[in-house]
Amino acid sequence: MKKHLRNGLISFVSNQIIDNIEEPNLLREQFPYSEVPVCSFDGMTVPMAPIQDFYITDTTFRDGQQARPPYTVDQIVKLYDFLHRIGGPNGVIRVSEFFLYSDKDKEAVRKCQELGYDFPIITGWIRASKKDFEIVKQMDLKETGILTSASDYHIYLKLKKDREQVMDQYLGLVKEAFSFGLDAVRCHLEDVTRADFDGFVIPYVSKLMEVAKEAGKIVKIRLCDTMGYGLPWAEASLPRSVPKIIHKLRNECGVPGEWLEWHGHNDFHKVNVNGTTAWLYGCAAVNASIFGFGERTGNPPLEGALFDYISLKGNPNGADTRVITELAEYYAKELVVDIPSNYPFVGSNFNVTSAGVHADGMLKNQEIYNIFDTDKILNRPARVNVTDKSGLAGIAHWVNAYLGLKGKNGIDKTHEGLSKINNWIQEQYGQGRVTSISDKEMLFLARVYIPEYFKSNFDLLRQGAIEVSEKIVERIVEDEETKKMNISAIESLLEKAINKYDFVQFAYVTDANGIRVTKNVISSDFTEEAKANLHAGEDLSERKWFKKARDTKSIYATSIYTSRYTDLMCITVSAPIFSNDDEFVGVLGIDFQFEELVRISEQLID
Repeated sequence: MKKHLRNGLISFVSNQIIDNIEEPNLLREQFPYSEVPVCSFDGMTVPMAPIQDFYITDTTFRDGQQARPPYTVDQIVKLYDFLHRIGGPNGVIRVSEFFLYSDKDKEAVRKCQELGYDFPIITGWIRASKKDFEIVKQMDLKETGILTSASDYHIYLKLKKDREQVMDQYLGLVKEAFSFGLDAVRCHLEDVTRADFDGFVIPYVSKLMEVAKEAGKIVKIRLCDTMGYGLPWAEASLPRSVPKIIHKLRNECGVPGEWLEWHGHNDFHKVNVNGTTAWLYGCAAVNASIFGFGERTGNPPLEGALFDYISLKGNPNGADTRVITELAEYYAKELVVDIPSNYPFVGSNFNVTSAGVHADGMLKNQEIYNIFDTDKILNRPARVNVTDKSGLAGIAHWVNAYLGLKGKNGIDKTHEGLSKINNWIQEQYGQGRVTSISDKEMLFLARVYIPEYFKSNFDLLRQGAIEVSEKIVERIVEDEETKKMNISAIESLLEKAINKYDFVQFAYVTDANGIRVTKNVISSDFTEEAKANLHAGEDLSERKWFKKARDTKSIYATSIYTSRYTDLMCITVSAPIFSNDDEFVGVLGIDFQFEELVRISEQLID
């Protein structure tokens, strides 16, 4: 390879021939392994060259699911809808990729397709295997990603092949994909930031462009910073310099910027800046995931990429940032994901000012300490933590902001309860306290002194109990064996629930006519006499929990009652069972011991 300087910039000329070495080039000068990787600089730079139409792509249902328990089909459809709403009609979030292997994966794709959205476009991800193209064709997708590892770490140490062998395999797969009628293939250059650019990447990508030209199709290049080694500086050396990677592929291989995509990881805390840098140097797409969930340290957080996109564009281009707050609430409440309180844009404290002097400034003018109008842009009013300097106005501001009360619905500083809260605060500081009053303390005080603005503790406990129990019921009715009404398999599921959760008292399934079809699956709290009165074949069709689940086609929870079998306080949660053909086939009912649920539900109050 030769380097040519022009006006202080560097251009590259390569012979574009694979250097098929016998032993892997592990680039030990930059990756010593026994030490921290070296940031090397070659003294050369490349120019920024952003393209006009850059955008975000999503990997929540692919890489994102490799970092957490798999989403259910309904959860995937809900999250896909969130992506559509956030990205808007112009496709700021342009594409979302899906696994295609299991029946659940395929069902999720079909249900998302049925929504009929233009964006995000649904694409697949498959292994480097010809038989997988048939799956893509069956799902009626026009594009799929293929794993094509790029570094010698993968080629020689993992795949146990040489460079020519893997390149021939990759090129063959791309040609095979086009023979199946795909319009575009996306080649994932895994571990590109540890790859030998002149010896493999440049020749390989150049060949891909030749294949694309011959076929008259699109070959996208996803640049996978698998280990997070990428650096955002144009002066850094290859293979770690994001600007130089983009520049070389565009200028040496002839890859259109529209065909380039950056896929980063956050191993070295550079996941956001590397993605934005890729945009600035001519890469069309930054691949992100919701809240950064992804393998190991995660991918670019989608919401972070969105705000960088808006900053670079100068306008949202139809994106709706307020939906991000809804999305965070869904993760916290429905998926039970603990979002750190200091997490940008959605954490509970991200726009809360704590220091007394800062809080005073916020009360006078929130622009002093708020990053932007968080109420307008994220539907999250700015808040302050309370101190002895806050006064009645500051306490009222906290309550109104915390509860989302506005205008005439807000609490006024003349409310008697605020004076009592202020007295308690003054006593604290009179005893030598120097830290601000925490949200947990303020919430306790507000419940005590202005209870009319809060649900009772009992209401909250019941609500929390229902939320916990509904998740257990949902898992059972969504099981494939339950949908098939495989009674022995269902009884096994119910027994597992009884053994796993101390608060499960009694679990049973009826057929569509309300006749119980399962044997006794009960806790040890049941007396022998109670057990004798319970049996399969019992007609439960007049029970309210059966009729409500059948008629509303949704989960139903009873009021709290005393069980006639155990004398314990219980709630019954029931759910309709539908076959894979959406035929109503029965009802699942579970009796939960309320007292035991309280132990878990109390955590939801704070």
